[in-house]
Amino acid sequence: MPHPVILLGVNIDHAATLRQARYRDVDAQPAAMVEPDPIAIALLAEKAGADGITAHLREDRRHIQDRDIRRLRESVTTRLNMEMACTDEMVRIALELRPDICCLVPEGREEITTEGGLDLTSRERREQVSRVLGRLSEAGVRTSLFVDPEHDALTASAELGADAVELHTGGYANARGGREREERLTGLAAAAARARELGLAVHAGHGLTYENVAPVAAIRAIEELNIGHAIVSRAVFTGLEAAVREMARVLRRARGKAG
Repeated sequence: MPHPVILLGVNIDHAATLRQARYRDVDAQPAAMVEPDPIAIALLAEKAGADGITAHLREDRRHIQDRDIRRLRESVTTRLNMEMACTDEMVRIALELRPDICCLVPEGREEITTEGGLDLTSRERREQVSRVLGRLSEAGVRTSLFVDPEHDALTASAELGADAVELHTGGYANARGGREREERLTGLAAAAARARELGLAVHAGHGLTYENVAPVAAIRAIEELNIGHAIVSRAVFTGLEAAVREMARVLRRARGKAG
């Protein structure tokens, strides 16, 4: 069934990236003196109409820090989506904080940003993911898996018991030429429809910008887009509230046209 609305989750990781360029040891500084403060960014995003806040606590702590995720849990009034690797350390933190939803993502120390969806092909990996999903669900935390828009990944996500999938839109965003982009968009639409058939909520994100997001937002099986870098970049020129409001308008205009 088509989803009637499109929600905007604002990823604040790259606000923290900017801070880390100046303050490597955040815990050694008074919170009020460390700028930009990701929590202040999150609250401004909510004020401007964000439907949720996304933050990725990476194992190497390259942007979001432990103190950030704890303060976000205390401060966010919409919905906190904690992106995390499938590790014992991250599970422990998630069970302590109990964000509204946890999205399990792959991590590579060499990558600049997440480069693809979870690999759910091996039995060992599937068992690991299944255990983590079970522990989070038992604690009342909704779960999501960041996956490529492929049939096998969607089927595995449903079988493992995830509540949602977040479709990796990097292939679409990085497509060269209109034909490849249309093919990628068709694949996203088919994957979103299949995920809904499997009973999964459908989110999407990665590489989405003000220029390329509208066709994805028009896919009615998708209920939420998580966008960070483009919004933080636009905020340098317009301010954060204007950047969030503009992205929300683009999404809702696209969904309205698709309706």
